[in-house]
Amino acid sequence: MVKNFDEIQQFGKGNVDAALKSFGALSKSVQAIAVEVTDYSKKALEEGTAATEKLLGAKTLDKAIEVQTDYLKGAYEGFVTRAAKLSELYADLAKETYKPFETHLARPTAK
Repeated sequence: MVKNFDEIQQFGKGNVDAALKSFGALSKSVQAIAVEVTDYSKKALEEGTAATEKLLGAKTLDKAIEVQTDYLKGAYEGFVTRAAKLSELYADLAKETYKPFETHLARPTAK
């Protein structure tokens, strides 16, 4: 019975350790995602403002259409690039958060 209690205690300690490691990984990943989203938002705002200024300064309809087309093309490409980056960050978040539990639960229990 003492042996079983020790095993249960070790397993519980392992769970707590895995949870703490998982929380640390979660914290780092969420912080990286927040930085990425903030950077993208800041850049999108700056590019939108610059495009609006160029659009207001356009002297002809053709120039206005050119400015708008360039802005939309750049905004779309930027969005796709950032979406791919965020997708990677979320995938890393899932992997890193699960990793401590994976190694802990994969260990065979001593009998």
